[in-house]
Amino acid sequence: MEQRIVKIESSEQTARLFGSYDVNVRMLEKAFAVSIRNRSGADGDAVMICGEDGEEVRLAVGAVRRLVDMARFHEELSEQQVGYVIDMMRAGKEDELATLEKDCICLTTRGKPIKAKTVGQKKYVQSIEKNTVVFGIGPAGTGKTFLAVAMAVRALREKQVSRIILTRPAIEAGEKLGFLPGDLQSKIDPYLRPLYDALYEMLGSENYQRQLEKGVIEIAPLAYMRGRTLDDSFIILDEAQNATPEQMKMFLTRLGFNSKAVVTGDLTQTDLPSSQKSGLSVAVKILEGVEDIGIHAFTDRDVVRHQLVQRIIRAYETYEKKEQEKKSAGTVKYRADRRGGTENRKS
Repeated sequence: MEQRIVKIESSEQTARLFGSYDVNVRMLEKAFAVSIRNRSGADGDAVMICGEDGEEVRLAVGAVRRLVDMARFHEELSEQQVGYVIDMMRAGKEDELATLEKDCICLTTRGKPIKAKTVGQKKYVQSIEKNTVVFGIGPAGTGKTFLAVAMAVRALREKQVSRIILTRPAIEAGEKLGFLPGDLQSKIDPYLRPLYDALYEMLGSENYQRQLEKGVIEIAPLAYMRGRTLDDSFIILDEAQNATPEQMKMFLTRLGFNSKAVVTGDLTQTDLPSSQKSGLSVAVKILEGVEDIGIHAFTDRDVVRHQLVQRIIRAYETYEKKEQEKKSAGTVKYRADRRGGTENRKS
């Protein structure tokens, strides 16, 4: 039996580590076949980790240390975060985990630091810092839009740009809602709600409204971008999988001096007609390898919503892969049958 002790700075961090009804610790115990117990004494809080396998104990200690570091900055540790740390430890990527909590993108109105929660998110943020145009592609819940808005707010606060421009195609997700009442702002509000939510958290509703009135923050449908040159701006095109190839080309050629653009989308959730190609998929193929353009692909491992979202995404990916294999097999069989029929007619 091997025993290791990990010291913790405060009882609050201990509570966050263990989670509600010790759910986080139970996940760690099951993953590494160890026992984790709280030890409070005169010299402060600590946890004792015991197990039969020394390597499993070492991995559990590393996971606990990473989670304790994360507990310094988060109000609570979600099951998703615990699962992510376990997966990364299993993959031998402890060093990458250690870099996550060092860099703060910006602070919310409540003083909460916004940071990359996964290695994939960190690479996405680094790509935005490095490149003028960045494509963030991946499943729902990976933080594509939220982190892009955080980077835009930071650039505005640091006076790297003078305005933030938010846009997206005005296409319903499978439903036809008809004509919406009100002025242009009222008509596009439902489509841009995710962007509003992120801005409210980082700027506050009153500050956001003031910046909107002054034109520092501008919101417009993608169709209204034609003919403009966007200088000194941080531009975010959200839900770009619903842009046509023509719209995507139009958007990318709006870029002016001292500007940066982030294009986000999920190619598995396109709401365009089945006969219409997605401008996002076309742009990624055309622009891959072009200097000063970054293309970052998220995976289900980067999902920071409920852990069930990861399972849903994986289940859909498995189903779609099987359907594609069936379709390919059917095509091959059809061609073989046609060749056989042709040969029979010749004979």
